[in-house]
Amino acid sequence: MADIGVEVVYALPERQVVIALRVCQGSTAREVIVQSGILNDFPAIDLDSSSIGVFSQILGAGGIESASTYRVREFDRLEIYRPLIADPKEVRRRRAKATQTTQS
Repeated sequence: MADIGVEVVYALPERQVVIALRVCQGSTAREVIVQSGILNDFPAIDLDSSSIGVFSQILGAGGIESASTYRVREFDRLEIYRPLIADPKEVRRRRAKATQTTQS
């Protein structure tokens, strides 16, 4: 099988990592992430609970295959997402309520 070029991306507030690598065509997203070595650099990543996306399309959601079955394609950018610290909708609600209180 031919090799294809892909990227694995992970970001923390203070550091972003992009790993470019060549993998065998037909590799799954999960296999590529393990092959990239990123789990050695960031042991806190738990592939069983982390969301993984390809160009912001979350694998395993909306009818898209899961990371264990999705076969990567040339130039795919696999993104490993961290869990949210706060619900963005709740943060906006609090901010709007605080603004209303100060304007009254």
